[in-house]
Parts: sequence; C-alpha cells; structure tokens
Amino acid sequence: MNTIAVIGAGTMGNGIAHTFAQSGFTVKLIDISDKSLERGMATIASNLDRMVAKGTITEDDKFKTIGNIITYTDIKDGVVGCDLVVEAATENVTLKMNIFKQLSDVCEHNVILASNTSSISITQIAAQVVHPERVIGMHFMNPVPIMKLVEIIRGYSTSDEVTKIIMDLSVKLGKTPTEVNDYPGFVANRILMPMINEAIETLYNGVAGVSEIDTVMKLGMAHPMGPLQLADFIGLDVCLSILNVMYDGFKNPKYAPCPLLVNMVMAGKLGAKSGEGFYDYAESKKAEKVAKQFSK
Repeated sequence: MNTIAVIGAGTMGNGIAHTFAQSGFTVKLIDISDKSLERGMATIASNLDRMVAKGTITEDDKFKTIGNIITYTDIKDGVVGCDLVVEAATENVTLKMNIFKQLSDVCEHNVILASNTSSISITQIAAQVVHPERVIGMHFMNPVPIMKLVEIIRGYSTSDEVTKIIMDLSVKLGKTPTEVNDYPGFVANRILMPMINEAIETLYNGVAGVSEIDTVMKLGMAHPMGPLQLADFIGLDVCLSILNVMYDGFKNPKYAPCPLLVNMVMAGKLGAKSGEGFYDYAESKKAEKVAKQFSK
C-alpha cells in the first residue's frame, strides 16, 4: 500500500493527509474547491512548522511531507492508482453515502474504502458500494498528527483481511488501532458524548457555571480539559450531530441532546471554529474567557 486518497481538506482531512504523508505515503488530497485545498495545505504547513520549532521533525522532513501531497478537485482524477481511500467529509449521512456511491463507480474493486466517521454506521455506508467487504471505519482523533488512537470499525460485511490490513497500516502510521463493532457512536463517542451532554445539562439547569463545571472535571477526574471546553474544540454542531445519530439509532432518551446545545447550534455558536461557544475565542484560542452569555 503506497498511495492514499483523502477526501476532504478540513480539520480531520488535512490532519489525516499530513499523517500519511509524514509516514512516507503518496497522498492525494481531494476537495471540491481550490480554496479549501489551499486552506488545508496551509494548515499542514503551519502544523509542520510547529513540529520543526519543537524539534520533533527536521526542516527536510517538513519539505518531504509537503512534497508527498498532491491536491485534486475531482474525485475521479484523485483516486486513480490509489490503494486506499479515506473519506473525511462533514459528518452528514447523506453526503457520505453519496461519496461512497461515487467511489464505488470510479474505484477499482480491490481498493479499500474507509470512512473517518465518528458515529455514522459503516454498514449503512457500505451498502452503497459494490463489494461492501472492503469498507471499514478509520476514526482518527483530533488533532490527527498528535493523537495516537484510531478506532477501527468493522461493518457487518467488513472482511477479516481488510480489517487486518487497516490495523497493520495504522501501526505503520505510529498509531494505536483499536477494533470495535458497528453500533451508533462506536466506543469513543458513545461514552464521550453523553458526558458532554450531561455537562451542558448541568449548566442549563443552573447547577454550576462553565468554568466551574470544567474545573471539577479537570481537577477531580484528571481530564486534560473540561467537557465544555472539549465540546467547543470538537464543534457544537458536530456534538449535536453525533448525539442525534445515537438518539436515532438507540431510541433511548439518555442520548437526546440538551435544548441549550440545540439552541446554540441554531444561533451559530459552534465553539472555537465560530469564535464563540461556551467560551469566547475572540482574543485567545485557549478557552480563557467564558462567553458573555454564561458569564456572571
């Protein structure tokens, strides 16, 4: 396996492309617009500069990594000669299914097709593809170049051979792959999102403020960041989408998103990426200032 296509140049896609390219793979980064690709490549360059400054990699490593990435705006052109395609588009089931229908049409039948979905059924995605046994989930964690975990999700039809190839490949990337089965939220988000949702409910019910909730979880539970800060970092729209997938999948009210989360997403308060969520990011990305709506 030498050539990897990555669909989507956003936060997860450019991180996945960076990781494969830094490990010596040829990467074809695909997005619908040149501007998205330019932003994605700028992010990769910036992250590599940070690694050089820290002494993690050399300047030569940086240029080799960037040189391993080719950009495309057309899926059909981008997947030519690829051994693996990793889809990292927005967490939207219709969008992902449409992408996989297209991949089924334009890829050779021996190409492995992976989704970076954090909650959507791999079995449902694979149903759009000829030879669904080659479809698998590769749920990378953000920031991809740093975080070690990759959830490897087996769909109903995913073959043992494909699972082993992707597990071994993840190790070559310096990651720790963990095999899980295909149920809503998998493992990471099935446990994480109810905790985040409960933290939002705790704020919504007036039990404590934003910084107080996060302080309790950081100091009391040894979490590196509090659940509200983490929600801002993930994106409140993404949190809402995952909770809705789990609620639809399990029909269990414990996964129903808090009304405060729903209202914040409708108001465009999506967290760090929009400049405001539970914290105000106008002056700093470090969640140092509680958003005006929640400040006392």
